[in-house]
Amino acid sequence: MSRLRPSTPALSLAALLVSILAVVLAAGGVGVAATERPRPVASQTPRPNGLLLLGPDRRFPARAIPTVDLARNATRLGGSTAEDLQLGCPADTIDLGTWCLQSAVQPVPPEDVGKNDYFYATQKCIDLGGWLPSADELIGAASSVKLSSTLDDNDTTASTDIFSSDGLSDRREMSSTLITTTAGSSAAGSMGSTAGAKGDPGAGEPDPVPLPADPAPDSLQYVTVYDNHEHGGFAGGKPVSSAERFRCAFAKIQGQAQSED
Repeated sequence: MSRLRPSTPALSLAALLVSILAVVLAAGGVGVAATERPRPVASQTPRPNGLLLLGPDRRFPARAIPTVDLARNATRLGGSTAEDLQLGCPADTIDLGTWCLQSAVQPVPPEDVGKNDYFYATQKCIDLGGWLPSADELIGAASSVKLSSTLDDNDTTASTDIFSSDGLSDRREMSSTLITTTAGSSAAGSMGSTAGAKGDPGAGEPDPVPLPADPAPDSLQYVTVYDNHEHGGFAGGKPVSSAERFRCAFAKIQGQAQSED
């Protein structure tokens, strides 16, 4: 049986189809090559689809590692920054390391002048959130704070009386340190005995004799201190009921700017 051979027109059509297919494939190859992503570029800064280089210590740079939400919150401690949590001194006080002292004596309103005794001073300092400093605290601060002092002291390092309109006098300050000038417990005052008080019959106690109270005896005195040319010095005692200049001490608190030097 004889084989059928394709006719010349059929061969021409097949050749045309093969040519068209080759053109289509070639065009498709160019398209694929055109849409290929560029080769990643190495950098020390994070970039999309890039390569991150290691530092000299063979580690990723810290700035290149993002902070996760939990770590970001931990660095602020409930919304507060590290600066917010630093300890500092209140305004108008001097930083003395672990505590603070007012840079000037506490002002006394005109209506309270003469009333600023030991009771007034201690209660005022507590109201302000501090305490009345002791004699050793004031003397220890003499080289850092302008304590009240004598007329012949240096007024750039001490608080001296420089206005003569109301006279000139040496100055000193109250401390919380107390002394007694006589012996016995009565030297420290007495609450007395209130009329109507009764003794304990079960213990055979007699009724106490009514006695007046003595809450501010002259025998109980506070120690005063002065600058003494930045060396600090004791300036004698005054009865707790006597008025005197004073300043308050404070503990350091969070979130406050450091005070002036």
